[in-house]
Amino acid sequence: MKIIKKQNNSRMCIICGLDNSSSVKASFYEMEDQTLCSLFQFKDLHQSYPGRVHGGMISAMLDELACRVYWIYHPNQLAVTMTMETKFRKPVPYNIGLIGTARLTKMTQRYFESYCEILNESKEVLAEGTIRYLLMPNQKITDASIQEEMPYFIEDDITDIDLEKNDATR
Repeated sequence: MKIIKKQNNSRMCIICGLDNSSSVKASFYEMEDQTLCSLFQFKDLHQSYPGRVHGGMISAMLDELACRVYWIYHPNQLAVTMTMETKFRKPVPYNIGLIGTARLTKMTQRYFESYCEILNESKEVLAEGTIRYLLMPNQKITDASIQEEMPYFIEDDITDIDLEKNDATR
């Protein structure tokens, strides 16, 4: 599927922060069907038991995916997590390529809801979440501007993400 736009990365976020040595440093792509995809790898420092990613890190990735899909429609709007239902289907390994996907399932003036998944190379769903966010004025969430906190745009040659083959075309 064709990528329409790549989103910026932040400074210190545990999922996308480029200045945070513990970050996943995930990349996020807006797709032609108005979904969001991420290509990423958890690191061994994100482990719970050996060979498995900690459930908190999995939940954090799902939360990031589910909120960022809203930016396809409203790129400068922040929101806060209200509820999160997470299902851990299979162990999520670290140090291998994974794909995250997200789509909006509901939008109102006060909140939005997203569904997201983490998939392995075989397209098996490892974890999924349904997450609802409260929309608030940005200044009630943080004093920082989104432009200050999301300054990094890292170009790459990825133009398509094939969810059938789980690979990226350059």
